[in-house]
Amino acid sequence: MPLVVNMQYVKDMSFENPNAPRILTGASEQPKIDLQVDLQAQGLADNVAEVQMRLRAEATIGEATAFIAELVYAGVFTLPPLPPEQQRAVLLIEGPRLLFPFARQIIAEITSQGGFPPLLLQPLDFVDLYRRQVLAQQAQMGEAQGTA
Repeated sequence: MPLVVNMQYVKDMSFENPNAPRILTGASEQPKIDLQVDLQAQGLADNVAEVQMRLRAEATIGEATAFIAELVYAGVFTLPPLPPEQQRAVLLIEGPRLLFPFARQIIAEITSQGGFPPLLLQPLDFVDLYRRQVLAQQAQMGEAQGTA
């Protein structure tokens, strides 16, 4: 099923190095990395949608924050006519799969420019992320119905 990438771009990016230069000169241990991923899709026109991949990597060494890198990387995609639920699945699985290599490179570059070794994110399982998102939405809907 063809998914056409019309454009891709950095929508928002930030890098915080709150304990520099001390953290850069005194750290001998590997930082602990906490990675958060959020995927969103919104329709722009018939069969055209924007997919946003929000990545937040926070590195700590001991109790100190080494860095916080945040990136919202997005793309505009055209997809074939599909039922809405299938469109959403295609957008939130295949869209991020196409965007991820570029977002990974940007994260590696900004951590390197921040004075750290490049953070090379491991490949992500976007099918699993989509399943978790669907299950979380179903749980929220169940809770909302239980309180109504």
